[in-house]
Amino acid sequence: MRRHPRRGEAGREVSEVPSAQGAEVGRRIGVGLMYGLWKPRVLGAWRVPAAGPAILAVNHSHNIDGPMVMGVAPRPTHFLVKKEAFVGPLDPFLTRIGQLKVDRDTTDRAAITRALDVLSAGGVLGIFPEGTRGEGDFAALRAGLAYFAVRSGAPVVPVAVLGSSERQGRLIKGLPPLRHRIDVVFGEPFEAGDGSGRRTRTALDEATERIQKQLTEHLENARRLTGR
Repeated sequence: MRRHPRRGEAGREVSEVPSAQGAEVGRRIGVGLMYGLWKPRVLGAWRVPAAGPAILAVNHSHNIDGPMVMGVAPRPTHFLVKKEAFVGPLDPFLTRIGQLKVDRDTTDRAAITRALDVLSAGGVLGIFPEGTRGEGDFAALRAGLAYFAVRSGAPVVPVAVLGSSERQGRLIKGLPPLRHRIDVVFGEPFEAGDGSGRRTRTALDEATERIQKQLTEHLENARRLTGR
């Protein structure tokens, strides 16, 4: 259910919860596009909890990684997306399909609130824990994932997207070749916190280390499994 805009502390307006129905529309669009343009091979999707809050922690080496996971995940997903992507007609479109605009250069409290609202409503939040597109090896994680996981208590599901950045297509530069196989491997859910419920800086740092270990191990296993 979507909430009406409400007033937060000091009268600050907080945006309504992203639409779960919109995220489902986004998932269906993603299914058509991803399977129509490329050849996704999805492994371990059954590991995503069938109900309740969950966080998909996705490696990020190409711009299609988010849409790919949106299309192949078994549940509608609300991704935290950099505000720079919300330009022109993409702005209302991304908003309607339940995606979350975030300013990466500051502490975006509105985005944080919306993301926590998604989890408190039992939804799935998608995060690129590296913060930006790079090697996609989980080598450098920001603290955001640990904060959301510890604050909400939602399990973290590692997701490895492999093959999206291997080579460029001939027809559309910057995208993988049409009908190219892309592997998406979902890992075992895990709890990021230590069970104490602490939200201190030390607890978040420890959770980040725990998350990085789990994500790195999953990526290594996914590469062995897929041969990539």
